[in-house]
Amino acid sequence: MIKALSSLGVRIEIQGDIWQVTPAPLRGPAAIDVGNAGTVMRFLPPLASLAQGLISFDGDPRSHQRPLGPVIKALEGLGVSIEHQGRYGLPLIINGAGYVNGGMVEIDASASSQFLSSLLLVAPAMKQGITIRNISDSLPSRPHIEMTIAMLAQYGAAVDTSVAKQWSVKPAQLSGVDLVIEPDLSNAAPFMAAPLVCGGEVIIKDWPKETIQPGDRLRQIFSDMGGEIDLVDQGLRVRASGEIRGIDIDLGDIGELTPVVAALASLANSPSHLRGIGHLRLHETDRLSALRSELASLGSDVIEEDSALRINPKPMKAGVFHTYEDHRLATAGAVIGLAVKGIEVENIETTRKTITDFPALWSQLLNG
Repeated sequence: MIKALSSLGVRIEIQGDIWQVTPAPLRGPAAIDVGNAGTVMRFLPPLASLAQGLISFDGDPRSHQRPLGPVIKALEGLGVSIEHQGRYGLPLIINGAGYVNGGMVEIDASASSQFLSSLLLVAPAMKQGITIRNISDSLPSRPHIEMTIAMLAQYGAAVDTSVAKQWSVKPAQLSGVDLVIEPDLSNAAPFMAAPLVCGGEVIIKDWPKETIQPGDRLRQIFSDMGGEIDLVDQGLRVRASGEIRGIDIDLGDIGELTPVVAALASLANSPSHLRGIGHLRLHETDRLSALRSELASLGSDVIEEDSALRINPKPMKAGVFHTYEDHRLATAGAVIGLAVKGIEVENIETTRKTITDFPALWSQLLNG
């Protein structure tokens, strides 16, 4: 993301934990490598549409398979010139005019909330603002939309949500702000899971007292699965006996938590049904298929449905837990390794996508 923004002319200076971002006129030519990052892949094309010049986007082979069409179609509907050879995905080239008029646009946001967030984030900079209508009956990860709206408000933009399935943003001059970014609570999932598997206690530092992050749902989920969770002076305390209860839950709004929840479910004392997660087939990998395959290979009984997993725990055996270059799967494999001797998690380095040094943190946890 830093490389992409810098290539468009934004100045980003980093000193320790302090990042200073200084806007500048957005200009091409630029070539942006998204890797396999959904946020870069989906948030940057709308921003690049405001630039003057040619901006090309490409990524790794999996990025070519991940859905981007609704963002491309929305931008084309707003008059942006995009060359994609009819694929409506990567690779693509945006021929930016330096502005976007804006107006009304319809999108199918059923595959990802990022389609909607990507347009909302640039809406205040469009000459007429923008009104976005979701033509789908579903919207996964809805709390992420609320996070986007809250951040826009911090910078001086208002989003009108008075019409169902519609978001309207008027043109606005955004003002720079000083803010503290909350830690990504979803990254705490494997560490919070450890006491449920092994018994004992873990304290997660810096857990916010109030937040709209969907990751905050971990507190209720892990309580339902057998943990005792409360906020203390040092942070969030998780205590458990090491006995895990199965769970029946709709994870549609919090799909990124599914891999670790599935790992716990495979070690539980009763069956689990994880529902509303069909959109996970379009993430770094098809997470439903991958979880079913990996858990089954270790001995668990997993039934894969169109948008759900049914997990019937059975004794598990040693083996390799493949990660498909997906950071969430890697942490799920690490959780299973707490209870099953001889688990080898393939390519644990893929966790660097969201956690700088997961192996060191995991070792620190286990060594007390």
